[in-house]
Amino acid sequence: MSGITFKRSAELAGIVGPYAGFAQNAKAHARVMRKHASASSSAKSETTLDRDVWAEANKAWDSCLSTGDKNGWRNAQISVLAPTGTIGLMMDCDTTGIEPDFSLVKFKKLVGGGSMQIVNQTVPAALRKLGYTEETIEAIVEFISANGHVIDAPGLKLEHYDVFDCALGARSIAPMGHVRMMAACQPFLSGAISKTVNLPADATVEEVEEVYYEGWKLGLKALAVYRDNCKVGQPLSDGKAAKSDAPVALATHPATPLRKRLPKSRPSTTTSFSVGGAEGYMTSGAYADGALGEVFLKLGKQGSTLAGVMDAFSIAVSIGLQYGVPLETFVEKFTNLRFEPSGMTDDADIRMAQSMMDYIFRRLALDYLPFETRSAMALYTSSERARALETGEYTEDVVEDYENLEITAPVAPVPAPSKPVAVTIDSKQQFGSSTELMEALSGVKADAPLCMTCGVKMRMSGACYVCEGCGNTSGCS
Repeated sequence: MSGITFKRSAELAGIVGPYAGFAQNAKAHARVMRKHASASSSAKSETTLDRDVWAEANKAWDSCLSTGDKNGWRNAQISVLAPTGTIGLMMDCDTTGIEPDFSLVKFKKLVGGGSMQIVNQTVPAALRKLGYTEETIEAIVEFISANGHVIDAPGLKLEHYDVFDCALGARSIAPMGHVRMMAACQPFLSGAISKTVNLPADATVEEVEEVYYEGWKLGLKALAVYRDNCKVGQPLSDGKAAKSDAPVALATHPATPLRKRLPKSRPSTTTSFSVGGAEGYMTSGAYADGALGEVFLKLGKQGSTLAGVMDAFSIAVSIGLQYGVPLETFVEKFTNLRFEPSGMTDDADIRMAQSMMDYIFRRLALDYLPFETRSAMALYTSSERARALETGEYTEDVVEDYENLEITAPVAPVPAPSKPVAVTIDSKQQFGSSTELMEALSGVKADAPLCMTCGVKMRMSGACYVCEGCGNTSGCS
């Protein structure tokens, strides 16, 4: 068929000319035609009928080459092997082309629901060809209908098992068998072969890789693999779902978060603080491993709006901690929030706070987060910052065990406290208000904008503003 089709293509080229671009591919196209002709002439004939067919095919290819060398070819490609699986089933064909039967007994899913059992109709003909009696054929067919395979079928000889091998099932054709069958047909087709290489459900990635590599070595132009049960809606299957003896698992409800409550008696710390003149108390409770589990805040007078809001906020944070929300997440969200009251605090580790929330979560971070976590947030104690000025790097505070500490050297005398350095202000400079005085002391304009990144008040730099906390600018580089 390919030889006659290419011959007709060469005749058409003599009338209307070859295809576009043939001049650039004339030598390559002629070489491909000679390879097709060589494959046809080297094919082995098993019967007299086969020899007659191959003789006609060789004549067609000889005529194709002679006409093509003169006129060229109108078509670059003329034949492929199309997928005809579903069409074959509708034509009552168990299989078409070189595709092996999917299974001796198949169950096809219908679009409207349900399934249809399909039994291979060529099994009786094959058994008759092999010389079995009608009684034996009937028994073997009944066995196949009930079991879906031929293993241990009554009266079937072991040497005939291979005849009934299918794509899948107890006796299936090896994946390389599919590949080699395609390679045997490829020289007689100008295009690719639409045939599936069936793999079992437990096929590995390495086995799939081996199939593609072997197909490349054998000269296939295309190769498709199908792993059994890899699709939810697989059209064909080799049988109903196998019944399992294992107990059916009860339907489970969607997973819900678990709350880890604190023990009845737990360690806690109460901290009094003052931010911008506003005083408050914070009580934090911890688990046995030292992780924070609850926070209670006391601000304002009992019954006031502020006290009620802080009580509700404390409950929300505590429940979040007990349901697994990391403390560092709260710290990242609530630090650098800016609103009143803000300003100086009475905490040696946190001298300035931009709001109550800013102070509270900075304090919790210093008390409960490990050094590595809070150092990534640039949260350090006063002693850690002082040590960094001396050594050039931040290191964690070391708490010594005073009970087991052995004194091996005399205690150094306590140095005399250094005299405080007074801040001097030019007496000639006149300040019209306390705002101007604060601007002179801090070096920051009172009306300077807040940093959009960290919330710190920015300092004027030329015509723009720069944040001394994170380095962000208001537009100037």
